[in-house]
Amino acid sequence: MKIEAVKIAFKKVFTNVDFIFESINTPSGVSDQPMSSIETLKGAKNRANYSFSNKQDNYFWIGIEGGIEKSIDGYEAFAWVYIKSNHKIGKARTAGFFLPKKIENLIDKGIELGDADDIVFGLKNSKKKNGAVGILTKNVTNRTKYYSEAVILALIPFVNNDLF
Repeated sequence: MKIEAVKIAFKKVFTNVDFIFESINTPSGVSDQPMSSIETLKGAKNRANYSFSNKQDNYFWIGIEGGIEKSIDGYEAFAWVYIKSNHKIGKARTAGFFLPKKIENLIDKGIELGDADDIVFGLKNSKKKNGAVGILTKNVTNRTKYYSEAVILALIPFVNNDLF
């Protein structure tokens, strides 16, 4: 889902450029379930930096990390995108959405969002499919669409060289 989101975004932003995309497994260096915007952004940054340290001949290195944060209104889910080149950094956050109380209760017990989704909705490994965003919107949107818009926003510095 993440690599597809990146491909879609890059094709929209760089219409006349052909890229070769490669997905690698990268450690986030944060909790399995990041519990704040700061921790989630750190996870995305760590993933991009890990990619850079292992594939220095690329032009872009991208990290995407999903997280949640508790506010007065409940738990909000979102993701951060962090894009690195040799000369610039771009970052953007997805839109946020609030989680149902049944899922919040499981998260309060230390259960990760994806596992909580599986328990509440009777699914298996939903975090590798459409995740909470797909489940809760009844697939009106999905993780690929959700992430691709944030990738486009994170590319702003790369298409506005005179401003960044």
